[in-house]
Amino acid sequence: MTGNATFRHDNTALLAVSSVEAPVAVSSEDFDERLEPSLKRLRLSRKLLERVAGVRERRWWSPGSSFDDGAIEAGAKAMAEAGVEPGQIGLLINTSVTRRNLEPSVAVKIHHGLGLPSSAMNFDLANACLGFVNGITLAANMIDSGQIKYALIVAGEDAQPTQETTFQRLNRPDSTREDYLREFATLTLGSGAAAAVIGPADQHPGSHRILGGVSRAGTEHHELCVGGHSGMYTDTKGLLDNGLELVVSAWHEAHGNGWDWRSMDRYVTHQVSTSYTNAIIKAVSLVRDRVPITFPKWGNVGPASLPMTLAQEAQTLHRGDRVLCMGVGSGLNTTMMEIAW
Repeated sequence: MTGNATFRHDNTALLAVSSVEAPVAVSSEDFDERLEPSLKRLRLSRKLLERVAGVRERRWWSPGSSFDDGAIEAGAKAMAEAGVEPGQIGLLINTSVTRRNLEPSVAVKIHHGLGLPSSAMNFDLANACLGFVNGITLAANMIDSGQIKYALIVAGEDAQPTQETTFQRLNRPDSTREDYLREFATLTLGSGAAAAVIGPADQHPGSHRILGGVSRAGTEHHELCVGGHSGMYTDTKGLLDNGLELVVSAWHEAHGNGWDWRSMDRYVTHQVSTSYTNAIIKAVSLVRDRVPITFPKWGNVGPASLPMTLAQEAQTLHRGDRVLCMGVGSGLNTTMMEIAW
């Protein structure tokens, strides 16, 4: 295949990745309590979220804090860990799905909150749950080209407003079992934030080289998962079946273009649910104990899910380990990216 399906980076490294947990833990049992009227009326059993999706709890921000505050905190942590000063950042990309307004961008508040210089380009890049990985790819290309030296990629998500409206809608006397199933995925979402600093590998010995990867699009499936401030509606089976087909296609595309990801030390996937994770593991024969799982405690934190999981795994990774980041976003799009730890 020609075009941008496969890509390689020459001199870009991950210098640091950090995460911020939203402080309020909300269990799936709490959600069952909120939905008790509809569950009883529709004769749906409790604990579906835990039993079917594997989500025991997720996080919400506390009153007075917000998703962009979390992104600012994560960004500051990542820069401190990388040893990069705010004045050295040449690019800030916010990849959050969550936003309060159509304009200005979420990035401008984060840029201001971190004290980044006027010379630092900043903007939002939105591509559902795949945005963070896309942001790294874009920034890596700019570093390789010499346009910038350091980039900061951030994401902050807030699931609570959408979930609150979903509770109200599902508890109406005219809601149906079909409504519950279409909005089931909304109840698996969580809140949190993540950030990564990337820069030139040759100036940071011991950093984690971003080698490249593969991307594929299946945009004929763009109506399978549609979300907004008022709710998210998902064809769960269609999303899983067609997402798997796209992942398998991308996997074979990569191995036909010089990549070999059959024996990685860690596979860091976008966190969705038990069924999704099991299906990915089976479809491309991943080694199960090399696939870290965080959705039971965080839920699906959108584009922040993968970097939050990577930040957790960074504590146990060793120099020379090979890491494959694997993400799928509504639309559908998928990207796999190799990092040499």
